Amino acid sequence: MRVLHINQSDTFGGAGIAGHNLHQGLLKQGTESDLLVGRMETNSDRVALVPKASEAEKRLSRFTQRLGFNHVHLLSTAQIKHHPFYQSADLVNFHNLHTGYFNYLAISELAQIKPAVVTMHDMWWLTGHCAFSYNCDRWKIGCGNCPDLTIFPPMRRDSTRWEWKLKDWVYDRAKLTFIAPSRWLADLTKQRFQERFPIYYIPNGIDLETYQPIEMAKCRDRLNIPQHKKVLLFVSHDLQERRKGGDLFLAALERLPASLKAEIVMLTLGEGDPTLAEKVGVQAVNLGYVRDDDLKAIAYSAADLFVFPTRADNLPLVLQESMACGTPMVSCDVGGVSDLVRPDVTGYLAKAEDVDDLSNGIKTLLEHKEQLQKMRENCRTIAVLEYSIALQAKRYLELYQQVLQP
Repeated sequence: MRVLHINQSDTFGGAGIAGHNLHQGLLKQGTESDLLVGRMETNSDRVALVPKASEAEKRLSRFTQRLGFNHVHLLSTAQIKHHPFYQSADLVNFHNLHTGYFNYLAISELAQIKPAVVTMHDMWWLTGHCAFSYNCDRWKIGCGNCPDLTIFPPMRRDSTRWEWKLKDWVYDRAKLTFIAPSRWLADLTKQRFQERFPIYYIPNGIDLETYQPIEMAKCRDRLNIPQHKKVLLFVSHDLQERRKGGDLFLAALERLPASLKAEIVMLTLGEGDPTLAEKVGVQAVNLGYVRDDDLKAIAYSAADLFVFPTRADNLPLVLQESMACGTPMVSCDVGGVSDLVRPDVTGYLAKAEDVDDLSNGIKTLLEHKEQLQKMRENCRTIAVLEYSIALQAKRYLELYQQVLQP
């Protein structure tokens, strides 16, 4: 069997990393696997870039984007069917297609020639433009009258009903099998498609060799963090990205007792203002944007808690990384977060947007050392049992074989 993955990147961003993990897992199990991506970070003969937009296509985009149609100007996407990776593939696995490198109208042809599965990293496949709809349910009735065109990927004009209809037109002409990494997204996909497509729940896998518990004292020495401090970790590509909830984290810290705040160090990984925590009276250590997996594992292992007050997410990779390192988590009950943050087992699940509940979760866990230690053990055990790349690859292979049956 030979599989072609089409994704936004090979190793950049959560979807890129998740897709690359699956790619590597398949290779280890003896399956031929290739990647076609919009952004290429690695040097491998199994990874290549999708055809780049021509100057004519770029000029066309000025017109189509003014009308509110994202990426339909990329006529070069049709050339993928001539690429050696595509021609030699038995099956195509679509991943994230909405980061400006792929024309979704091409799905119909590509999925007619080859059997295709879709790994959903967010809600984009269900909606008229957005990756996450937050509290909006208009995707269930065909979108239109969009309440927020700025949600990624943003639109300049409300053509959400037309994009929803165009996607539906594509789906009528493509035989697809959908894979949702979280129970939450699997449920939404069933609501959108009913019995129209097969829908499966297969969680993403995590690199359990790189992300594993490391002695906390050694990690803190490496990061120059005092041993006696209580360390709270926050990770986001952009520390001030609203969806990731950095503002909620700061508000929750502000509500902590002064005596507890004096004991806390806020360790952050990401771009943005590195002194955010100091504004609420908490010591801050910022490592900047970190791409090195070994250093990230050290950061997780140095922390008492990983706090991730996200406003919208599927199956957050950072929560899986934290779990694999044995670090309990405090997050919010949105999207697929509850698959990972299990109350009293792996962490504290606060109500969405509830700063008081978030603050209470941080305070409660920091004050109960025995419970926190048990959660550390639970995190690693569950990660090994449920979220290994080998298990994910095995499940995908079984489904690929099922899809390929005549």
